[in-house]
Order: sequence, then C-alpha cells, then structure tokens
Amino acid sequence: MESKKQSILTLLKNRTENYSEKVALGMKNQYGWKEMTYSGVGNLSRKLACYLINELKVEKGEKIAILSESKPEFGACVFASILAGTITVPLDVKLTKYELKSILSDCLPKVILVSRKHLEMAKFLKQEISSLETILVMDEPYYNIDETSIYQLPDNYDAKWRVRSSKSTALIIYTSGTTGMPKGVETTFTNMLTQLDDIKFALDKILPFKNINLLSILPMNHLFEMTVGFSTFLNFGCSLYYTPSLKPKDILSIMKEKRIQFMIVVPAFLKLLKSTIEAEIHNDSKIDQFKFNIKFHIAKFIPSYRIKKFMFRKVHDKFGGRFMGCLSGGAPLDINVGTFFQRIGVRVFQGYGLTETSPVASINVDRHTDIASVGKPIKSFQAKIDPETGELLLKGPSVMKGYHNQPELTKEVIDEDGWFHTGDIAEIKNGGHIYITGRIKNMIVLSGGKKVFPEEVEAVLEKSSLFSEVCVFGLSRTFGSKDGTEEIAAVIVPKQEIIDKYNNDELEKVIRAEVKQLSSHVTAYKRPVNIIVSTSPLPRTATNKVKRKEVKALAQV
Repeated sequence: MESKKQSILTLLKNRTENYSEKVALGMKNQYGWKEMTYSGVGNLSRKLACYLINELKVEKGEKIAILSESKPEFGACVFASILAGTITVPLDVKLTKYELKSILSDCLPKVILVSRKHLEMAKFLKQEISSLETILVMDEPYYNIDETSIYQLPDNYDAKWRVRSSKSTALIIYTSGTTGMPKGVETTFTNMLTQLDDIKFALDKILPFKNINLLSILPMNHLFEMTVGFSTFLNFGCSLYYTPSLKPKDILSIMKEKRIQFMIVVPAFLKLLKSTIEAEIHNDSKIDQFKFNIKFHIAKFIPSYRIKKFMFRKVHDKFGGRFMGCLSGGAPLDINVGTFFQRIGVRVFQGYGLTETSPVASINVDRHTDIASVGKPIKSFQAKIDPETGELLLKGPSVMKGYHNQPELTKEVIDEDGWFHTGDIAEIKNGGHIYITGRIKNMIVLSGGKKVFPEEVEAVLEKSSLFSEVCVFGLSRTFGSKDGTEEIAAVIVPKQEIIDKYNNDELEKVIRAEVKQLSSHVTAYKRPVNIIVSTSPLPRTATNKVKRKEVKALAQV
C-alpha cells in the first residue's frame, strides 16, 4: 500500500505536471507582479531539495527553519523540505530574537531559509544556535550580501526523494515561546493529508468550481494558512496571490486587479473591511446612503446571493466583481460583521480549530448559515462536550502527534482514549452544530463562585460606536475581605476620533458612561467594575488575536 508520504510526493508531482504553466503563486512588489507557475514552483523546489541532500548533506528527519513573510518562495521551500525528507519549522517573523532563540534551541534546525527582510535576525540566530550551519536567502540575489540565494543554487533537479512514514512529523508549529519551554505542535503527514481530504469535502459544498483566484493575507507560519489557504487551494489548481500590505485600500486594489474570488481570513480583517466600506458609504450623498440602507434592510429577506450581489453591485465592483466569499477562522466571528457581509452578498463561512487539530475541526457550510455556529465537525472528526466542565473534546486523525519534546504536556491535552481537550467551552445543538462560548483559561471566577466568560462581556461592549478595541479579564484583588478573589476588568481603546475630541478627564467619563450603559444588557455580576481607558492599540498575535495575558499584565502595572 502506498504510504502517506509517498502520496504527498505523488501529489506534488501530479499538480506540477497537471497545471504546469498556470500561475500558482504571485506577489506584488515595487516593480509589479512576480508570478510563479506550478512548473516554476516545482523546479525551484527540486533545485533546493537537491542542494539540501547533495551539498549540505542534510539527513532525513532533520529540521529546516523558515523565517519569512508570506511570499511565493515560501511555498517552494516547504515543498523542498518535503522532498528532502526534512521537518519544516515555519517561524513567526513578529517574535523577538529571544523568543526565536528559545524556539530554535528546542528544535535545533540545521538550515534556516530566510527572506531578505529578516536576514540580520537569521545571522544573529546562527551565532546563537549551535546546530544552525547554513543560511539560505529566499529572494533573488542582490548586491552587498554574503549569503547564498536559493536562485543561485546549481541547476540540479533530480535526486532520490526521501520517503518517510505517514506518522512522521511534517511540520512543527510553535504556538508560544515567550516564557519557559516553547510549545511546538508536531503535525504529521497523515494529519495534513486528512485535512486536505476533509476540507475538500467541505468546500465541495460551498464553491461552485475550484479553479479560482485566491488572495492570501495570513502568515504562512500559521497552520490555518499553511493547510487551507496554501495547501488545499494549490491542490485544487488555484492561483494564490499574496499582499505585502494589510491596508484595506491595497487589498481592494489587488482584489480588483486579479479578480479575486475567495479569501481565507481572520475576523479582525472582516471587521476592518466592514469599517472601510461603511466609511465610504458615509461619504456618499444622503440619497445614496438612504438607498443603501433600504436595500440593506430588504436584503434580510432575500436568500439569493446572486440577487444581493446585483443589489450591491457598487460595493462588489470594488472587490473586482467576482468575489464570492471567504472562510473565516482563528478567532470568533462577530455576528454583526458576518451579518453585514451576508446581507451585501458575500458569503462568510466560519470555521473552527486549533493548531493541535491541524488545524480545522469544523466549517459552517449550511445553506442558511447560522453565523453564531462554527458548523458541524468536518468529515473525520468526532466531537463531544465534557458533561462536568462544558469543554469541547475532539477526536480524529487530524489531532496532532504531540508537543515537541514535551510528552507530559501532550498527555495533559490528549487523554488515554485519544480525545483532545480543546480548552474551549462549547455547546453542541441544532443537529450537531458547535457553538463556542468561551475559553476555560479565560474564565473569571468571582468571590461568590459565579463564573464569567470574558468573550460574552466583550461581545456586548464591542457594539459601541465609540470603542475601537475591548479586552475583558479577571483582576485579582489584593486587599480587603475579598483578597485573592477576582473582579471583572475591561480595557477599552476608544476610536481615534473620540480620543481627539476629548481631554483625558472627559474621555474617561465618556467611556465609563458608555460601558455602564452597555453593561446593563448583561446580568449584574458580569458587569466590569474596573474600567481602564487606553489610547494605545492592544498587543496582538500574528493572526490579530488580542494577547490577553499582556493586556492583563499592563493593567496590573
């Protein structure tokens, strides 16, 4: 029987041949578009793999690190690593040198592939990490550089590609590294191929055809992008485009130029795009604003996306005229944001998963989408709720192999029966649909024993037109009869126009009054008692999740 690894090698070969001259990956730079065909990606991958095997003598199962923003060469480097039989370690470019040093000290790669933008960091890491022998630059060669570019490698394209077990680790994705031992999720070839099969099965229900142009805005070190945005859509033979800027204006320009049809996004991007569209509508004439509002209300009763797309043709023209929708994941989708796009004729499919589930566990592909739900488990997953804690448990062949070098931590999250403990509080109802309601670790326990999930309070406060960002958490009291218990705190970042409008004292009063008014919509014990106004953006991860621990630490200073 053909191994899973051999299946991946065959898959790479077949896609390269079947879509040979079609654009696979493209990115806009200051000179225009740089596009690589499927054949071009295949050739660059094989050239690099040959060099790793023959010249650098990289052994099967050794690690190759990649430190780069998303770009066409990133994909070629991932494929080269597979061909060479090595384990790929994609790194987050936003991490500090201390965090990256901690991660590389854990996985000990032999080679680091780096973009020009992050070359100095790679040089620092090479001095600090004893296992790191070689730096290869992913960009085309340029002046004043000592390191070798992958484009300068010998024109050797054939070697004996290395077959590894389907249970072997294909990727190590690090989900943290700031304190203590970094946590590296080992994703196997079985995990990845199962995901490709499951996601194809789900997308078959929502995409009328697969030969589409896709815009990628998520970092490749994030498994959601690696598995879905990159691997799944290249498997379909799509053309995938990257953007160097996340500004809505630049993204809309690329969408129009390349006639983008689908995107993989995080909810924060949709929220930003919604604000951009609304700002443009606000600048229209009063008559046009009135027309939009009437159509927006009527669209609530129209099931056909084709009709809604025609109704809001002006907006869709800014998207390039062919945009069908997007798959959203990485964080909960704001119902108001999802509803907005559904109304104007853009389908939003909410997904759910974790890096430990490779990563997608469910996608809401129902015809009449219930935006609050993350859908039913995808084909290979089983899901259940722990009756005592309310925690969502998942089981299936996409669950990770484990945490790198941390067997005890692995045992804490994968029980003896193979159920992965997600840490998410959820409900399963309405025919098997999953509804995420909070995180166990974020749960606030009040003095009377009542439990509050900050996500619920945030959802209420985020409805304010005055607030740009909201983060709710529990702060421990260190005085009085309630010493050691938690109370609910909220850090509020007002919108810039609100900050500009008031002095500091007035701003505090306005924000506190708004929080008090909105909090009346939740039961008394869930209302914030400690309100902190910040004029600086909240710290976020590469996928735009608020770093709740860092916000909490700042609030305690």
